[in-house]
Amino acid sequence: MKYLHLSLIIALLALKAFVVSAQDESLTIWADDTRAPILEELGAQFEEEFGIPVLIHELGFGDIRDQFKTAAPAGEGPDMIIGAHDWLGELAVNGLLAEIDISDVADQFLPASLAAFVYEGVQYGLPYAAENVAFLRNTELVPDNPETWDDVRAVSEQLIADEASQYGFIMFDNNPYHFFPVQTAFGGYVFGLTDAGYDPSDVGIDSEGSIAAAAYLEAYGSDGLMPSGIDYDVMHTMFETGDAAMIITGPWAIPRIEESGVSFEVGGIPSGPGGSGKPFLGVQGFMVSAFSENRILAEAFLFDYIATLDTMQSLYSADPRPPAMLEARASLEDDIMLGFVAAGSEGLAMPAIPEMSSVWSAWGNAMELVRTGESSAADAFGNAGEQIRALIAGDE
Repeated sequence: MKYLHLSLIIALLALKAFVVSAQDESLTIWADDTRAPILEELGAQFEEEFGIPVLIHELGFGDIRDQFKTAAPAGEGPDMIIGAHDWLGELAVNGLLAEIDISDVADQFLPASLAAFVYEGVQYGLPYAAENVAFLRNTELVPDNPETWDDVRAVSEQLIADEASQYGFIMFDNNPYHFFPVQTAFGGYVFGLTDAGYDPSDVGIDSEGSIAAAAYLEAYGSDGLMPSGIDYDVMHTMFETGDAAMIITGPWAIPRIEESGVSFEVGGIPSGPGGSGKPFLGVQGFMVSAFSENRILAEAFLFDYIATLDTMQSLYSADPRPPAMLEARASLEDDIMLGFVAAGSEGLAMPAIPEMSSVWSAWGNAMELVRTGESSAADAFGNAGEQIRALIAGDE
């Protein structure tokens, strides 16, 4: 028998003693087709131990959030869902999630992955996976991972001068998600981060560090080291054909890169004047419904059946994403995945607060203006900061 918290043991015994029939109690979890089979196995173990069925309802991953928003308040939703941390702002603001106490397991997980499920100081979820972008290089052209962004520029200049490749490092024009680790390396940020989570009153798109990162990109492009007009597919095609030697991308791109046959390695984001480059973490985990009548059961299942090394390794095997549990991360042996883990070791959870919706468009437009030479870094990112503050103020 697993070692449940004493309070949960007492509560479960009380349920067994006072519920007219154990079959009247059940736990319902919504999960996608990849994770559902693992949860079904765990559910069978839970039912065998406590006599309480665990019902796994399979939905498309994106459908989980959409259906949960309407089903939960109507009393027709699940006790627990699996989902992405960037659902948190919407679900928490609407009172759909229950607070959970992670104090007994907090030291077992990557701190930033736990922080991803904090909204206004309240913990609403337990993470299981945390993925991020990293710095990829063609090892035939760039044997060692550049340590700094000055090194990236120097390597790129040398490759072009030697005609070893058409370009060194490239990135696509207007994707802030991929630019963020460059921004942090120069000391930039999106929102200030406190113990209670991200502070929407502290907008950092036009901070000194963010503008410095944009100025690096501006000079890099204007000096002919990277063309404009690059999108995701162009970036990858150039890397996969050897026309570019270095890119920033995520684990989702690995299958196509491997298929191309290019020799590559995954490394950490180069550092800059602001320190190490910190990518966004996209975190997935488990959240308990505020409308659940079985929260004790849900937490028992969550902490004693899901939050185990065996389960985390099973989830990884089913869908390889860097685990959020530290012991599971340490057990990885795949060099590519280890590269992403290392790159994300100091990563920051992508803000899940509602105000983040006011950021993406202005931020991406600022990048594109800089990349196309239509605006200076200072003007483009300065204007973006003003736009974002105005949008946030208008939503209040």
